Amino acid sequence: MVLFLLLLLPLPLLLLLLLPPPQWAALRQKSPRDARLPWLAGLQHRAALGLLCWAAAWQRRRLEQSTLQAGLSQRRALRRCLRAQGPGRPRGASADMSAFRNHVPLTKACQTEEKESGEQGLPPTSDQHCGEVSLQATLLGLAALNRAYPEVLAPGGTARVTPASAWPCPLPWPWHTLGQLSPPGAKDSWALLLEALRSPELRALEARTAVELLDVFLGLEAGVELLAEAIAAGNPGAPLPRRAAELREALEQGPRGLALRLWPELQVVVTLDAGGQAEAVAALGALWCQGLAFFSPAYAVSGGVLGLNLWPEQPGGLYLLPPEGPFIELLPVKEGAQKEAAHTVLLAEAQKGKEYELVLTDRASHTRCRLGDVVRVVGAYNQCPVVRFICRLSQALSVRGEDIGEDVFSEALGWAVGRWPGAKLLDHGCVESSILDSSEGSAPHYEVFVSLRGLRNLSEENRDKLDHCLQEASPHYKSLRFRGSVGPARVHLVDQGAFRALREALATCPLAPFPPEMPRVLRYRHLAQFLQKRVVS
Repeated sequence: MVLFLLLLLPLPLLLLLLLPPPQWAALRQKSPRDARLPWLAGLQHRAALGLLCWAAAWQRRRLEQSTLQAGLSQRRALRRCLRAQGPGRPRGASADMSAFRNHVPLTKACQTEEKESGEQGLPPTSDQHCGEVSLQATLLGLAALNRAYPEVLAPGGTARVTPASAWPCPLPWPWHTLGQLSPPGAKDSWALLLEALRSPELRALEARTAVELLDVFLGLEAGVELLAEAIAAGNPGAPLPRRAAELREALEQGPRGLALRLWPELQVVVTLDAGGQAEAVAALGALWCQGLAFFSPAYAVSGGVLGLNLWPEQPGGLYLLPPEGPFIELLPVKEGAQKEAAHTVLLAEAQKGKEYELVLTDRASHTRCRLGDVVRVVGAYNQCPVVRFICRLSQALSVRGEDIGEDVFSEALGWAVGRWPGAKLLDHGCVESSILDSSEGSAPHYEVFVSLRGLRNLSEENRDKLDHCLQEASPHYKSLRFRGSVGPARVHLVDQGAFRALREALATCPLAPFPPEMPRVLRYRHLAQFLQKRVVS
């Protein structure tokens, strides 16, 4: 679509717009007397912004049409999905929903992969991740961001500090024109951070996910002297000794509000919501990015983009489930043991206040996969639900059938950390005791690994507070603890680099998902032992 839009432009303007920043720099060197170049750069930016607004408006009209007739749009999406499956599709499968449900049963996304590889299963893959919905999420997200924070897309207004982008479908053009500041060819966070630190006028900071941005700030604190020396020496670029001094002074005042001290005009942090990011967002908002807004353009799993964020001013992340693109169904989540409901419902049938598990039809394996992601419907956009993501069923803890959900455990852990004087939670991971063989004749229990700021040692009194909070959060867990069927949760403090190293290890796995979700419950012994070796208290 982007190429089609470019073809509509006059040739001279097209040449100006397609000219990347390195060529502009070369022209400046060849023609130092040409005073028109700053004006031409401004023209390039205005034209790029105008084209973005036009393309976003066109996508918004398409979204309006599809959401006004959500049932019809989903049937079209299902027909496209079945056509893509070709002659090998399940016998009898058709675009009729009743027949489709009867002939294509629900499966869990991880069933096949776990049997074949012995590793944690992943959601189905889909070519839609770089397709129409991803482009739609990017264009509408950029337009929404521009409305909420108009200066963000000014030239040099945004810096990305991770190699991968937060935008589901980064545009090859006009990315630099619309404010993106990054050194050409940079492939590591260190070089990107160094470039960002040289630019105090930034309005937006971008990272692929919040956990990766957390790693960037922890790395910034650990390597402040090396960064300051590089900036002062002009490696790369011109020497900036004054900026290096500002960096050292900002770090001396501690982590709270650091981002705004380094970049006084900063307004928003852009990251991609991909599951397991809530703790990192909370830690960043309480410390380094205090006073800044957070915006995620989309909610994504390895199966593709599933939700569009049209409301950057709304905290907590609200997402519209679009009817076009991946064929999504909603499986009602029953209270208690979360048993499987009788059948799924379509987007237009979702009820406000209800919780549903997402089901995605995979084009490659001809299956309807339960992703495990649970959403709560909080509103509607025409005939489509607006949802908030609640938890992932795969991240539940259960050693005696108590089924402590990801959201319940995170809330209990938050209560406990709030009772530890001076502590701020950065990261956590859980392991059921059977994985580590740590019961040693005692009752099965949870092994909990936490990374904290402001607390170097955990007293036994503090450790016990988590178990008390879990009992308050879950009556079933409290009953099992009272009977002695489940032992008290054991809490371990790990060093601040432990979870970053864990994420690096997970990224090397050949089945690593994109975008990378952050697992909170580790199911494999080698991963649990990885954290166990980093325990400091």
